Amino acid sequence: MFKKTPVEASDQPIPYEAERRAMVEYQIHRRGIRDEKVLEAMLSVPRHEFVPAPYLGSAYDDRPLPIGETETISQPYIVAAMTAAAQVHPGDQVLEIGTGSGYQAAVLACLGARVYSIERNFLLAEAARTRLARLGYHGIEVIWGDGTEGHAAAAPYAAILVTAAAPKVPQPLLDQLADGGRLVIPVGNLWHQELEVIFKHGNQLATRVLDPCQFVPLIGRHAWPEGKGQFE
Repeated sequence: MFKKTPVEASDQPIPYEAERRAMVEYQIHRRGIRDEKVLEAMLSVPRHEFVPAPYLGSAYDDRPLPIGETETISQPYIVAAMTAAAQVHPGDQVLEIGTGSGYQAAVLACLGARVYSIERNFLLAEAARTRLARLGYHGIEVIWGDGTEGHAAAAPYAAILVTAAAPKVPQPLLDQLADGGRLVIPVGNLWHQELEVIFKHGNQLATRVLDPCQFVPLIGRHAWPEGKGQFE
């Protein structure tokens, strides 16, 4: 079993602590994620704070959940798998495409990364920015815009994580990836994708395929056009 994060001294029970520990042990650790830092980050972030009230009872289930605006929060295993594949280290400059509720950004921040997170939906971007500030997460900048364009102002990035599915890897993201960097992205059609990790070494790219998956579509200039639905 992975090392547990020390429980804060308090007479009050920690909300959903048992559910969060079960999520990390049974959905993540026992499915092959062994990175201690990733496990500790997943244990420390209160996923129930990132889902709408009607879904609180399912916050730690091993499945994606709706967060409004036709978007979802990814299932815990996928968040952990993407985070582990990105090999994030303290001080890394990390770009996330698809802020959603802010959950993945919070996990990355727990690893000590400086996170730039882009969300195309204005309402979700504002809600995530407010939520992350309320929960006390630092080192995260939420940006409203087209994630397929990346964020050149803060490039290059040691890691880029894309939390929506693209028909191919957007070129601006490859351009903004640092030498030695990792880009984690689901690639495929609207019904089925594969999670890929792309390693950049100079002008050379190497790709490793992880798990089959199904994400909402990545909308933008370098991916799917506006109006594409997940199950068209």
